[in-house]
Amino acid sequence: MSEKQENFTLLNGRVKMIRGTYNPTSDAVWLAAYIPKKPENVLDVGIGTGGVSLCLLNHFPNADITGIDISDDMLNACKKNAEINNVNITLKNQDIYKWSTNSRYDLVITNPPYFNGTPTKANAQAHHNADLTNWIKRCCARVKPNGHICIVSDALCTDKIISVLVDKHFGNIQILPLFGAKNTAERVLIRAKQSAKTGTTIYYGVSMNNEYILRDGLTVDILLDTLKRP
Repeated sequence: MSEKQENFTLLNGRVKMIRGTYNPTSDAVWLAAYIPKKPENVLDVGIGTGGVSLCLLNHFPNADITGIDISDDMLNACKKNAEINNVNITLKNQDIYKWSTNSRYDLVITNPPYFNGTPTKANAQAHHNADLTNWIKRCCARVKPNGHICIVSDALCTDKIISVLVDKHFGNIQILPLFGAKNTAERVLIRAKQSAKTGTTIYYGVSMNNEYILRDGLTVDILLDTLKRP
């Protein structure tokens, strides 16, 4: 098999990944682009094969990232992907629901499970039949005081996520809807700051296929500053 077939890239070739059972989608690129500020230490919950973290390191090469996942196969794939990109990611086989730790992070990022029912493909198992509310609660518990959480999820789950963030005393909640072919948002990006008192901001939605993010590697903040609205 040729190298072209074995590997695929994100961010127009800036991030290389080995093609496998579970390959990141544009969700990973968007989440990495939505990081609220230059992060120092980061926890990637459900890191999978590493798409989000590798894209994040493209934006912030000095970030110290720890990734957890319950799948050894995913962690092994993530390790190989980190190696071919010449970056370091600390990987741990941990279940976010059961992880007993005092560790807290400046930034927690996650692309959480949000589907219910039977997956149509074997590689979709990672996003099926999990307790989303508890997942977000556990992620919130790993955020340092005044730290941030950043999430990408199905738009239908927005109410559950916001409810948890408010209950866990997160403020300055910022929501960016992402649109595909439908007239309603298909994904949402959500970020929030622990203990912040500022209210909620909902940004003007953008296309999930925006090439400035997916190809050129802009961050969402830069994109929002440069977009001109009618």
